[in-house]
Amino acid sequence: MSSTLAKDCKSSIIPAMRYRDAHKAIEWLVTAFGMEKKAVYDAPEGHVMHAELTFGNGMVMIGSVVNGGEYSKLISQPDEIGGRSTQSICLIVTDATAIYESAKAAGAEITGELAEMEYGGKAFGYKDPEGHLWSIGEYDPWAY
Repeated sequence: MSSTLAKDCKSSIIPAMRYRDAHKAIEWLVTAFGMEKKAVYDAPEGHVMHAELTFGNGMVMIGSVVNGGEYSKLISQPDEIGGRSTQSICLIVTDATAIYESAKAAGAEITGELAEMEYGGKAFGYKDPEGHLWSIGEYDPWAY
């Protein structure tokens, strides 16, 4: 199968996440990790219909959990399944120690302490305030 990558697309895979308080989650991710708000679109009711946060050449799309919404019916939140996650977002950084300290200062629940990894670089894991699992590391799989 040939690639059908959109012309000039910077990232062909972009995670999409839902948060109960998407506005608060966006501010937390900006403060804790230096993500940048590319776009935030609010619904007339005040919830986040769609937001785009960038970090380097990557992006995560965020929206509010909308009870009764068709898309929200397909996604479980960590607090609905015993605090577990069904996926993890991986953020590649140049200085995992600095991000680790920033995450701790922002109140992240550390799930894996900062450690040197056998495959290269330092890494750690955490849960954001709504329980979504993130992995932060210096290992760049594109470098090999």
